[in-house]
Amino acid sequence: MYDLAIIGGGPAGVAAGVYAARKKLKTVFITFDFNSQSSVSLDVQNWIGTVSLSGLELAENLKKHLKAYSADTVFIKEGEKAISIIKAGENFAVKTDKGEYSAKTVLIATGSKRRQLEAKGADVFENKGITYCASCDGPLFADKDTVVIGGGNAGFETAAQLLAYAKSVTLIHRSAEFRADPVTVEKVLKNPKMKALKNIETLEVKGDKFVKSIVIKDANTGKITELPTEGIFVEIGLVPNTDYVANLVKLDQYKRIPIDTKNQQTSVKGVWAAGDCTDILYHQNNIAAGDGVKALEDIYMYLHAK
Repeated sequence: MYDLAIIGGGPAGVAAGVYAARKKLKTVFITFDFNSQSSVSLDVQNWIGTVSLSGLELAENLKKHLKAYSADTVFIKEGEKAISIIKAGENFAVKTDKGEYSAKTVLIATGSKRRQLEAKGADVFENKGITYCASCDGPLFADKDTVVIGGGNAGFETAAQLLAYAKSVTLIHRSAEFRADPVTVEKVLKNPKMKALKNIETLEVKGDKFVKSIVIKDANTGKITELPTEGIFVEIGLVPNTDYVANLVKLDQYKRIPIDTKNQQTSVKGVWAAGDCTDILYHQNNIAAGDGVKALEDIYMYLHAK
């Protein structure tokens, strides 16, 4: 019987794991790997305390940090994938593709994955001009013509970030109306470097070693246009990795886990969640790590109040 089961090896899970080790909570740490969404980034410049590192270096550093403290307290089960978590009396049974573990508490930190751009050539140019993280990769496109795909708040927030250094930003949205807050839309569109196109379908991404252009189609007129660009930022939504806990905790319409932001508690007593699998407003590595620490502090108090 473990005090805690942590599911997920990204910033949220590892931050909680390090704190669990320091607080001597007997923990089973289950993760397929230590990669997060940022693992695909060539240059992460906003991980606090480190000026610049690749996404893969970030993942390796997280793994090293956890292992340095784990000792005989945190038992790392790398290469395992959680299949289900069920309530077993006052405790929980975590089933993976390789075994089953019992724990008094659970922290879900399995993050989410970006909804991929479905267009010809998109898979070829991923990380070669197509990116899913403006805060990670945006500065690499200084003084370049860029494109943002997505008309929600995330799309307009990405456009706002890019306007600080890009030569131009063209936002492409497939529907007739933007989903972002009107105030945000109005503010971003006021920038002279900004242009937004509605009712647009993305057909193809072209280039050689890197992206050179994007081919789009006007849904109203049928006109096909090829826009020169060196950077395409995709913001068409996230898909939380929460299917395996759908029968355990409450999920919202987007399959995110609603939490109490004061302590990261879910709808089920004894279960916490942190990072991009939750319904928090902002998704960042630093925020995920902080939420993981917050959850662990609350888990520690919960266990020692019994």
